[in-house]
Order: sequence, then structure tokens, then C-alpha cells
Amino acid sequence: MPAIVLTTLNARYIHADIGLRYLYANLQQLQDQTVIQEFTVSDQLTDIAEKILAQNPAIIGLGVYIWNGRECEQLVRILKAIAPEVLLVLGGPEVSHFPHRLDFSLADHIVCGEGEQAFFELCAAQLAGENNFPRVLMAEPPALDTLKMPYAFYTDQDIAHRVIYVEASRGCPFSCEFCLSSMDKRVRYFDLDQFLAELETLWQRGARNIKFIDRTFNLSIQRVEPILDFFLEKEPPYLVHFEVVPEHFPNTLRKKLRQFPPGTLQLEVGIQTLNSDVAASIHRRLDMEKIQTNLHFLETETHAHLHVDLIIGLPGESAESFGHNLNRLASLTRAEIQLGVLKKLSGTTLDRHDARHGMKYLPYPPYEILANDMIDFTAMQDLKRMARFWDLLYNSGNFNESVRLLWPDQDVYGGFLRFSRWLYQATLSTWQISLKRMAELLFTYLSEECGFPKSEVANTMAADILKIKGRSLPAVIAENTTVRHGSLQKKTAATPGKRQAKHLT
Repeated sequence: MPAIVLTTLNARYIHADIGLRYLYANLQQLQDQTVIQEFTVSDQLTDIAEKILAQNPAIIGLGVYIWNGRECEQLVRILKAIAPEVLLVLGGPEVSHFPHRLDFSLADHIVCGEGEQAFFELCAAQLAGENNFPRVLMAEPPALDTLKMPYAFYTDQDIAHRVIYVEASRGCPFSCEFCLSSMDKRVRYFDLDQFLAELETLWQRGARNIKFIDRTFNLSIQRVEPILDFFLEKEPPYLVHFEVVPEHFPNTLRKKLRQFPPGTLQLEVGIQTLNSDVAASIHRRLDMEKIQTNLHFLETETHAHLHVDLIIGLPGESAESFGHNLNRLASLTRAEIQLGVLKKLSGTTLDRHDARHGMKYLPYPPYEILANDMIDFTAMQDLKRMARFWDLLYNSGNFNESVRLLWPDQDVYGGFLRFSRWLYQATLSTWQISLKRMAELLFTYLSEECGFPKSEVANTMAADILKIKGRSLPAVIAENTTVRHGSLQKKTAATPGKRQAKHLT
């Protein structure tokens, strides 16, 4: 039986935790006595405890994050109630900063920071009967060339069915106050040759869905180019995801990005706000001229699938300012625009704005903004629901053209917010709305509330819906369209949109 169980609760099965695999890779002689067990936040906590304790471990290492914090708080209580003799060690971002906002007082040890070396030393001492470590271990960032890489410990099942997370660097040189990465302002790099060799091994094993977790992937062009070349030399299909700095796309990088074929490259472009005063107040760099130029380049000269981010609820940003950001960004790109809600992450300096801007947050994960001095609670609820509906309609790819009928006057924010309020009144829900039901509701709103001719709405929506082969039209749309379905399918199949449509549930 293993002496050590490394475990966590992922948000979904498709995610494979790279942190557990780093710990496992660096356990040295203890590796043979260790197993990794991963669960999801939707699993029953008593079942999770049963499966962990069935291994009869001496030590449990539990990774705690914002998405599983509440579940881990309860799991700790269950584990210590059943097996108080087992050493329970917590690590991860949610426990690395004090004061804790959840109760983890029953844990035997807490490792704060990058814990690969500290966790090994603690486990070795515990198993040797010599554990005199303090309850809280403040781990110093390790020299990356001393770490064993974790990629061999993705299983064949992981590679076949899950996103494979990798990193070529740690840290971020910027100081955005809402982001945990701003706490480590030194960017540290893994040995590039070794990293590329690990990538090649993953590729040979069949990895084709690879996500880089580096916060500023395009910061060093000298390091970016060999990584991009690695993928450009490979035969599709594959999908590689990078998070990029929106202001930094020199010509050498542009040349590489132009070469990626459709469906192979996904870029997450963090904008967050287009209000220069708000950006300055949270220490975020904002060069609108470069952002506009680079978005235009990515939109018109590459096949990259773009995620462009805006945040709701930043200190000093009114609903009107956020609306202006959305209108402006929607005019710059037809990419997927992610509307995120501000979260007060433990360890960030965002709390310095609390008194001045009346910032009120959810007292438990995910610590989302509830209200501030410019957006009251009711208005913030409106915006959160809008963000959810925006994802279902705008970002899903299911209504690429018909959704634009919601703002004929180019006021994207105003038009979609009005629809969002109407939609919530009609459904009293932001979840479990089927594609068919959403299409019917959108048709009703556009034809009855906005006054568009039913045939115009039906034709536009039919073209959107039938882009996906095998779909059928809801009856109300089929009855009002004046275009034959077969010709619609033939036409739309030949000219697919840039964004990949998703199925709604």
C-alpha cells in the first residue's frame, strides 16, 4: 500500500492537475510509495474520502484552489474525523496566503508557495519518524533547473482524454493587482532544450491538446520562437493554447503566427479594461494603440482562435465604463470575448481599494465582487447574468449572426443587457437552457420585442443553427424561414465561422 496519496478536486474531468505531478516527480526515493488520485468538485465528498483512505496512506497531500476551496474545507473535516492519525498536508494558492478565509485549522501542515522541495522534505521526515517541521512551511521558489519535470506522469488515459498542461516559465513581470501572478515579479525559465525534449516525448505519446500555463508566453521572443517552431513542424490535428501579452507582437512573432493552420492555435489575450484610469489604478499596463493594432493583426492575418478578456467590477469602473469597453472591443474584433467577474484572490493587493471604492465580495470562493461604490448589488447581479448569457449566445458560436440583431445601433452593451434582463425574466435561470429553448427565446425577443420581421429573424437564425451538420430547426423558426434548409446547409458548410460552435446543455 502507498505511504503517500497526492490528491485534489479538479473543476472538471478534462483537467489534469500539473501541481500533483510536480510533487510526484520530485519525491525522489519516496516516489515508489506514492500514488496520485484525482477527483472533481462534483464527486461526493464521502466517496472521495473512502477512495483516499482505501489506500491506507500515512500522508495525504491535498491541492487547494479557488475552484475547490469549499469542497476541500469539508473534505479535511471528513478525513480528520475518520482517520485523525493520517498526516494531512495542504498546499496550493488557496492556502498559501494568510489569513485564510476558509477553515483549514484541522490540517496538520500547510505548505505555502512552490512546494516541490518542501513537501518532499516533510514527507521524508515524517516517514522516518523525525518530523519536527512547523505547521506552516513557507517554501522558497526553487531554482527551476533543480526540479524534475512532471510530464512523464501524465498517463496514457490523460493524454487521450484530457488537456495536458505544460509550462516553460514561472512568474510575471507585471503588477496587475487582481492577479496572483503579480506576486512573483521575476520571470524564471525552465531549460529550453530539456523542455522541448519533454514536449517531443508527450507528442510521441499522442498528446494533441496542450495548454501552456505561462502568464506571459510571448514576453521573450528568443524563447517563443523555438516553441512555436516545434508545433509548426508537426502535422495537424492538434490544439495548442497560449496566454499572451496583448501589446507585444513584434514582426518575428507575427511571421510565426501566420503559419499556423486553422484549428491549431488558441490565444488568450488579456485586456481586462480599456479605461486607462482604471488600468492605472490597478497597476495594469495599457497601450491602446498597440492593442488595437495587434488585435487587427490576429483577426485578419492569422487563423488563431482568440479569447479576449474583460473584467466586470474593477475598482473605479462604472457599469457605463464597462459597457464602453465592451462596445469598443466588439468593434475591434469578432473573437470570443470572455466577460469575467472580478475575484478578490487571497494574496493579492486588491484589498487596498476596499474602503475607497466600497468593494464588497462573496465571503467564500470564488470571492466574486458583490457590489462597489459605482455598481450596486442589483446592478452587479444584472451584469453577472449578462456575462453568463453572453457566453451561451455570443461565445458559443451557435448564434454568430443572429445575436448581432440585438444591437442594430452598435450599442452592444445596451442591446445585450436589455435582452439579458428579458431572458432572465422569461427563464428565471442562467443554467440548463437547451439550444432549442435558447433559439426559441431569441426568436421571440427579436421578433416580438425588437419588432424585426419574423422571416428575417428566422432566416438569420436558420443560417446560424444549420452550420452544424445534423441539426434541425425549432418549429417556430422552420415555420417562418423563407430559405430552403438544404441550400442553407450547403451554403453555411462552405463558409464556416472562425469560432468553433459549441453544444449547449
